[in-house]
Amino acid sequence: MEELNGSRSRQHRISLINRQSCTLSGVSDVLSFDVGEVLLETDQGMLMIKGSDLHVSRLTLEKGEVDVDGRIDSLTYSENISTGGKAQSLFARLFG
Repeated sequence: MEELNGSRSRQHRISLINRQSCTLSGVSDVLSFDVGEVLLETDQGMLMIKGSDLHVSRLTLEKGEVDVDGRIDSLTYSENISTGGKAQSLFARLFG
């Protein structure tokens, strides 16, 4: 099984408790965050967390772990985009 997963890819996991506390693993980067939205790059694609009073309470990118607290209303995935031009259009779609 280890050969299938490879050392390059980490396991992506989400634990959500009462829509108020979210622990994530397999996070590559935090692209943006504010009180209404957190945008993460994960091993499984881009992840947008929407809600209110959101804040990143713990960030350990070396381990790929992030904790988000606040009122969590939605978790939405989209595919990773590797080229700059397409990434801008992705942001335009996400924030537009």
